[in-house]
Amino acid sequence: MVQKTLYIVRHGQTEFNKLGIIQGRGVDTDLNNEGRKQACQFYEAYKNVPFDKIYISALKRTQQSIQPFIDLGLPYEKLSGLDELAWGVHEGQAPTTDNKAAFLQIMRDWLDGKLDSKFEGGESPREVEVRQREALKVIMSHPEERNVLICMHGRALRLLLCILTGKPLSEMDSFPHQNLVLYKVNYDGEKFEIADFNNAEHLKNSEEQK
Repeated sequence: MVQKTLYIVRHGQTEFNKLGIIQGRGVDTDLNNEGRKQACQFYEAYKNVPFDKIYISALKRTQQSIQPFIDLGLPYEKLSGLDELAWGVHEGQAPTTDNKAAFLQIMRDWLDGKLDSKFEGGESPREVEVRQREALKVIMSHPEERNVLICMHGRALRLLLCILTGKPLSEMDSFPHQNLVLYKVNYDGEKFEIADFNNAEHLKNSEEQK
């Protein structure tokens, strides 16, 4: 029976995150100083977990977020199935009244179960689900990997957690997140269960931890 613990984190902050600019699958940004600090904080908190394997998306902000673990010599694999949902024509755009309204509308669609809705040139939640299930198949096909670190993206993370917990994709917003927050998910051989929900303890500054 395959048993696993998945440590799933969202990437650290990028300058686009800070400015509210839409990234998505088509924008390959770097972490900013805050994001690099978050990566160090996460590493300090979880460096003693005996990770067997790391899985990241094809976008460099995920690798940069867990680079300290890779530097330990841990094996890692890029899976494009873990990439962020593509926001199409809105990627790289600063927030405006118009695109904020467009985003509100598409979120309403998804909440209403219209899961094929997408922006021009973008992806729908159902399309993301297809590639995430492929990525999950790869991750779960290695019984020897008991503790797995996965670094991915905000909207994609919400969709993956729906898949793991059996929730409809329309409930994706029930999984809040921020940059470099952790969801720890246990798999007992039959079902996935969230053991740590939206954990940001590691991001509290060192003064607060004393």
